[in-house]
Amino acid sequence: MTRTRIVLFVVAAVILFVVFDGINGAKGGVERFYCYGPSKAPMQMTPNEQAEWAGHLQTPVLFNHHAPIEVNSSTIQHIDLNPIVSTPKALSNEERVLILTPLRNAAPYIEQHFDLLSQLTYPHELIDLAFLVGDCTDETLAVLAQELERIQSRTDKIPFRSATIIEKDFGATLGMDVEDRHGFKAQGPRRKLMGKARNYLLSAALKPEHAWVYWRDIDIKDSPSDIIQDFVAHDRDVLVPNIWFHRYEDGRDIEGRFDYNSWQESDTGRKLSASLDRDIVLAEGYKEYKTDRTYMARMGDWRDNKDVEIPLDGIGGVNILVKADVHRSGINFPCYAFENQAETEGFAKMARRAGYGVYGLPNYVVWHIDTEEKPGNAD
Repeated sequence: MTRTRIVLFVVAAVILFVVFDGINGAKGGVERFYCYGPSKAPMQMTPNEQAEWAGHLQTPVLFNHHAPIEVNSSTIQHIDLNPIVSTPKALSNEERVLILTPLRNAAPYIEQHFDLLSQLTYPHELIDLAFLVGDCTDETLAVLAQELERIQSRTDKIPFRSATIIEKDFGATLGMDVEDRHGFKAQGPRRKLMGKARNYLLSAALKPEHAWVYWRDIDIKDSPSDIIQDFVAHDRDVLVPNIWFHRYEDGRDIEGRFDYNSWQESDTGRKLSASLDRDIVLAEGYKEYKTDRTYMARMGDWRDNKDVEIPLDGIGGVNILVKADVHRSGINFPCYAFENQAETEGFAKMARRAGYGVYGLPNYVVWHIDTEEKPGNAD
């Protein structure tokens, strides 16, 4: 082992081993690098070579996932409207309903109103009530407060989830007798004022959890107790019933047609609107303007299939069921002339313009009080 040639042989073997291992290591490094890129520059590759390369070798991407952000400030509120939907199965999904009623000098009708509300079969724990009291000269506010206290103090299933009273005067000067309220000259100013009142009530009462908005006038005489379920089953954006009234003369029950604000547009009506100043508000059911519109009040029969639907261009405000998202999208009750209509008829025009469906049920009748309207309205 001490001979010079043996020592030289060992040294040469070690050198050869180191060199050979280095070559293999470099080759492995090249192979590892090759996994992340092609063997030639991309500009030198043909389209087929690029497609072949991209088809079996992908560059790994690492994402930096952030930790959740925690917000503890009591002044910041988060509202998620995505789960709030309006479906035909509102009852099983426990969807919240908001019932809205504007009031002015309505004291004589409040007790009957609550009698009918108490009979609603939709779960009362899913119903919120809201009232707007404005420009009253009678005991509307006091009677309303007493009735709400009576209902909400009960220990059965009659009390509603909540009730809100909103006061707002608009400076109304129109009288409340039949001639003042339903005469032709009063319709433009009255409808604009009612539109404003409805918008104030809506903006103050609508909450994120509401899926449906049910507009219900105070002077309804009778209506089905399951009207909410009947209406939501149609799954329409906006839906109204037919509005009639009972009148008893000489022992006979006369079924009168009440609401001429629910109608289908006509060519005559379109031409008339095109010829009018844009600030003029048309009022239906009056002979001053000839529209030849088709009135739902003159259609239907409560003895026939109650689920028959017809599309409408204008609607009345006695009883309206609206998907809450329609209102959230900005469809409200114009307190100005919108396409020569205001309030509920303007609301229908606006909803249709925005792409929402507006429908009526000619055979589904809600009974209004008999206002004994004066001659001049459409017969």
